[in-house]
Amino acid sequence: MMTFLRAAWPRSLRGRLSLVAVATASLVMVALILAFNAVVRDHLARQADDELRTRAATVATTVDTGSGPVRVRETADDALLDTNVWIYAGTRLLEHPASAPDDSGLTGTAARLAVHGSGRCATFEGDGPVRLCGRPVGDVLPGAVPRAVVVTALDLSPYRASADTMLIASLALGTAVLACAYVLTRLAVGHALHPVYVMTDQATRWSAVASDERFGVAARPLELSRLGASLDGLLDRIRAVLRHEQQLTQELSHELRTPLARITAELDWWQTRPRSAAETRATHARLADAAQCMRTICDTLLHDARDSARTVPGTAGVLPVLRGLVDRLHQDGRTEVTVACPEGLTVGVPMALLERIVSPLLDNALRYARSRVLISAAHHPGGVLVEVADDGPGVPDSFAAHLFQPGRRAAPRDGHGGAGLGLPLARRLARSAGGDVCHAARRTPGAAFVVSLPTA
Repeated sequence: MMTFLRAAWPRSLRGRLSLVAVATASLVMVALILAFNAVVRDHLARQADDELRTRAATVATTVDTGSGPVRVRETADDALLDTNVWIYAGTRLLEHPASAPDDSGLTGTAARLAVHGSGRCATFEGDGPVRLCGRPVGDVLPGAVPRAVVVTALDLSPYRASADTMLIASLALGTAVLACAYVLTRLAVGHALHPVYVMTDQATRWSAVASDERFGVAARPLELSRLGASLDGLLDRIRAVLRHEQQLTQELSHELRTPLARITAELDWWQTRPRSAAETRATHARLADAAQCMRTICDTLLHDARDSARTVPGTAGVLPVLRGLVDRLHQDGRTEVTVACPEGLTVGVPMALLERIVSPLLDNALRYARSRVLISAAHHPGGVLVEVADDGPGVPDSFAAHLFQPGRRAAPRDGHGGAGLGLPLARRLARSAGGDVCHAARRTPGAAFVVSLPTA
């Protein structure tokens, strides 16, 4: 049974609301129909009793209960008055209808009403319903037995037929009203939900293409305005996630480019001519180091992507990281690289994260330097500062405001490779650890970038 009910329950909101509305209206309609027909039947019953009492009072005027025996006076309309009338003197039957013999059930019911002597009524269910009412003749003292009683009868079939007709008519009217209510409810609910369908389709299209379109503050009902605001927030979050995904892909591509280039160069060099065992081992070591560097890059960036809002725990020695970066990135002997860092200086970030922050800065410095790169690190109130400076052309004043925007380069056709992602990545990683990366604009000649990080 429950399975059938679940299968029959509408799946659409419009169908459910329409069904609930019709069910509620049906309960109200049934209650109204029952109350209406109960009132109609009671009114018809009272009307029948009033007619019986009126006839009984009329017949009572023809009964003489003077000092002598009770007798019935003859009148001009005697045949009309005697129709369905019983007259009793005590328990003695004086007159009865020709259609009701003395031993009939209808006459027996009339006799019981006559015995009571009061103006009671009763219904006899024979071949058809018959209503009988008794009326004492003359004035009767309390507790005394009347000398004569008149009992009149009335066929209730017309009254009950009228009540049944009213019941059928009210049921038909109620059914028609419910059908109209169901149709109107579906139309009204469908019209009310149409904007929801439109907004849903729009949100689906906009989310698929990361569109800038939004529902905004257009004139809508309060509920639809709140729905639009929620959908706008959801679309903004989807767009942010897509941007973050694109940024992560670009950053991974940018950071993995250097170790991949190292691997390619080592393999090309190794394949040019036969190598000794020692040279082969050295090549394998450099390939393994490049592969480990790629793995570290992936782990660092993915970890930051998953949890970029919290400070990354860990500590790292600054000098070993800087020397390792120089050994790895400094492949061109024409540039002199100097590292100035006190022994034992530590920062409150993991070694891999420190490498990823400083690596883009050193890579840019080596790319644009004329002859010299200086890396310095020192304690600073509240943290550690690491500065990477070169003696290259520097950053144009007109481009300084766009340095940390992803994909922006001061001179895209300057002959130096790059996608404009290194500096934004370095700043984002530093800020995720509670630090920052800034451009030292007043330094000349060349360019200088300062990394601030918390102490261990």
